[in-house]
Amino acid sequence: MARSARFRSIAGIALAGAMALGITACSSGDSGDAGGGDGEGLVTVGFVAVGPEGGWRTANEQNIQDAFSTENGFTLKYAPATNGDQNSQITAFTSFIDEGVDAILLSATEATGWEDVLKRAQEAEIPVVLLDRGIEPDDTSLYTSRIAPDNVGISTSAAEWANEQFPDGAKYVVLEGPPGLSVVNDRNKGWDASIADNFTKVESQSANWSTEEAKSVFETILKANNNDIQLVFAQNDEMGLGAALAVEEAGLKPGTDVKIITIDGTKAALEALAAGRLSFVAEYNPLFGEDAVSVVNKALAGDTVESSIVVASTTFDSPEAAQTALPDRKF
Repeated sequence: MARSARFRSIAGIALAGAMALGITACSSGDSGDAGGGDGEGLVTVGFVAVGPEGGWRTANEQNIQDAFSTENGFTLKYAPATNGDQNSQITAFTSFIDEGVDAILLSATEATGWEDVLKRAQEAEIPVVLLDRGIEPDDTSLYTSRIAPDNVGISTSAAEWANEQFPDGAKYVVLEGPPGLSVVNDRNKGWDASIADNFTKVESQSANWSTEEAKSVFETILKANNNDIQLVFAQNDEMGLGAALAVEEAGLKPGTDVKIITIDGTKAALEALAAGRLSFVAEYNPLFGEDAVSVVNKALAGDTVESSIVVASTTFDSPEAAQTALPDRKF
């Protein structure tokens, strides 16, 4: 999506006015009020973020902030959601349009409800890049590109591992993220399509990405089923670690009596895998800041940009694999 010279000029004037009024901006690793350089020649990018949510989100948003640094030619305006509330994200998104930023990065807390503001950004000729989470309906005409690992492929790999571990089937539980997120839907899609027919899904519940909630949810499920559960598919690391605590609370051994699969691949999860408390960790690589910079630069230059960019990820299926990866783990 190319932007007109006239609009860029207007945006520059708007930016100068915004800075004069003290609008919050941040550069690499700084979520405070400091401005990103003197603004001359810098590309202004609004980042409608999720904010505190866990290890994966922290790594991802720090990587984005590092990539869109003043040294790389950007002024990044970082706007995390207030307690995960979508309305606060829509307010931030609208403010970025009104300020006339050059581009907007969006990590949505909810999949639906974005059509109106995306159309406003389109009318203002501001390219929008989706980070991680998609939108529903997925109207690719309303955004420039989506950058994310392949959720369907990652959960498929987890199911295929489970099939190998339990050739005679098993009783299992799914711990999901918040209902309605595209990432949750995609992770269910890949798992459900690939898990063998001789497996029995005992329960599927949201634990909201939380270790504490996952521990509570899985404790209840274990008691209700007399501990007769052999496998947990946790859709993020934190919930998998919560399930491990519940298993230990029940007097069982995680990784042995109950195998636990997680997604994300944070250092905490790999340490648990190395210790035998988790069984399989599928990475969901959060480090795609450089990809986002490339997309924004191409979009502003009027170059063609792919509507979907898949971030390469890997899997860890043994303590040895985790031990090998840990010394160089960046998140």
